[in-house]
Amino acid sequence: MKRVLIILLGLSLVGHAVANESLDDPAEVSIGERLFLETRFAQAYYAKPGKADPVMDKTVMATTSLKGPFAGQTMNCRACHLVDEFAEHSDGGLRTYADYAMQSPIPSRNDGNDMTGRNSMSLVNIAVPMKDGHVFHFDGEFNTMEDLVMGTLTGRNYGWKTTEYNVAIKHIANIIRNDDGKGKLANEFGGSYAKIFEGSDKSIPLKFRLPNEYRVDVSKANDVQIVTAATKLIAVYVTGLTFSQDEAGVYNGSPYDAFLKRNNLPRQPSTDESFASYSQRLLLAVNKLERPDFVTGKKESFKTHKQQFIFGEKELNGMKLFFTKGNKVQSGGNCISCHSAPHFSDYKFHNTGLTQHNYDKTHGKHAFNKLNIPNIEKRNGDYDAYLPSTVKHPHASSRFRHSVKTDKPGFVDLGLWNVFANPDMPVPQKKLKNMLCEQVREEGSNNCQDDDLLRQSIASFKTPVLRDLGHTAPYMHTGQFNELKNVVDFYISSSAMSRNNKVRNGDKKLNNIYISPKDSASLVAFIRSLNEDYD
Repeated sequence: MKRVLIILLGLSLVGHAVANESLDDPAEVSIGERLFLETRFAQAYYAKPGKADPVMDKTVMATTSLKGPFAGQTMNCRACHLVDEFAEHSDGGLRTYADYAMQSPIPSRNDGNDMTGRNSMSLVNIAVPMKDGHVFHFDGEFNTMEDLVMGTLTGRNYGWKTTEYNVAIKHIANIIRNDDGKGKLANEFGGSYAKIFEGSDKSIPLKFRLPNEYRVDVSKANDVQIVTAATKLIAVYVTGLTFSQDEAGVYNGSPYDAFLKRNNLPRQPSTDESFASYSQRLLLAVNKLERPDFVTGKKESFKTHKQQFIFGEKELNGMKLFFTKGNKVQSGGNCISCHSAPHFSDYKFHNTGLTQHNYDKTHGKHAFNKLNIPNIEKRNGDYDAYLPSTVKHPHASSRFRHSVKTDKPGFVDLGLWNVFANPDMPVPQKKLKNMLCEQVREEGSNNCQDDDLLRQSIASFKTPVLRDLGHTAPYMHTGQFNELKNVVDFYISSSAMSRNNKVRNGDKKLNNIYISPKDSASLVAFIRSLNEDYD
């Protein structure tokens, strides 16, 4: 992983060994990584300690499957958020904390849910600092990274049903409390969990000695306190996953970044400048370039991508398309309206028309437009009929958080609609309402009533980060496209439908995507210029 570390060492006063240890990740990050790799928190380990979960036997890829890196064990975070496990394999390659499957396999519990409903989103840059904070997951269910981690450890991806939340908490706490310090992870990361969490034992190597704010005496703490401490550490680890940056926090790993630097173009927003304003300022500067200094690949090359390290005329044309709002007389991808620089995501929610495309493809033309989606009063008044299963409503149908299937008409994933104004998910509501209101105002309306915003949220999903997509295929929240060209082709079709008012609740930004099939190659070339050798 790459992090920007500012290390202040008084070298004349600090011994060599201490100076070297200062170059390691902070202890809270290292222990967070250990917990991220831990394979004993899953329901399968609770049910049959020491026995293998068959779901871990294989890692599913686009056209094949390989022996899983955690075969013989039970679920952990890394199984769906891989990095270098298959870096040297011809069917694999490096990952930016994502897997290779359209939808990730999960433990079988005889409930019909043997895989997640969505693609495994890359975790790198998932939590870059934002003025108004973040909500997490494709549908915004989690208000903080800690909430996301807690929901994962105690949720269906780890094999736990919603009726088993308290059992999950007790089990995870017991694994931490009773760890004997003899396992592989314990040997690699400083000893037993009890010793590491308590933190004061002088035998703990300095690089694994937690700061006071992360310590907890597991012999005295209750189950919730122990699991909360673990989620906090995993959250620190995941939050620190970023793409390559220099000491000033400026991206520097991709051909695109090299091009900006060579041509003295603005590489990050000014203080208090929005991502959208910065993106337009950058476009103006690019359009003024008379003799661009291109990145030719003569001095730099990729180690982990099968492409040249270049940013040339084709990539520049693609960049202009990506950053430009199109209209009837000017081509433009308007991609930047959702994938704003420098991170190439606005971290907000949009309906691209993909849900409608998939539902209609399965159930017939116009089927999604005819689908009866209840208003807020009807939805919340009959929680079990419409909303996702939760601890309070374990038997809810989750009908609108479901993959599209031929044998289940009326079942579909509506994304943010499942979370906004959901009484069982109160914590992220303030952020979600602010996001939706902001989008409504951008479209010229001040109508921020919950029922209207609920309609606005139909089939909306969080914008992914476009940096280093070469390490995250397949694409979209459904994982249905293996090639970037397929994604571009989809937007050509979806934007045309949107301009003809044929996309139900389609994001208005679709209307300003005016690209033709001949634009596809340069647009894809630009997106590929955002790749880097992540490690």
